[in-house]
Amino acid sequence: EVQLVESGGGLVQAGGSLRLSCAPSGFTFDGWAIGWFRQAPGKEREGVSCSSIEDGTTYYADSVKGRFTLSSDNAKNTMYLQMNSLKPEDTAVYYCVAGGLGCLHEAEADFWGQGTQVTVSS
Repeated sequence: EVQLVESGGGLVQAGGSLRLSCAPSGFTFDGWAIGWFRQAPGKEREGVSCSSIEDGTTYYADSVKGRFTLSSDNAKNTMYLQMNSLKPEDTAVYYCVAGGLGCLHEAEADFWGQGTQVTVSS
């Protein structure tokens, strides 16, 4: 079965850090755009980060720029979202995605993780 499996969410105090992991099952990330979305309670889902297939550049939402880092380990076929200096407004369910054409927009994502809750207390 082709799927993305996430781990690493949890509860952290403001200013703390968390690292989310996402591993594919049934395929490898090679040749795919990979990234993360999040959805906070009562809000629409928003793109957090996306690594381009074409030139390898990584997009970050303005709200997380300088605090979050998207990376991948090809040997482990795993991608990560390192989240530092967390704020209460980062509280959301985080979803990893993989897209054959891109991952800046929800419609581009072919595969979604199950979601992992990140809660930042003030």
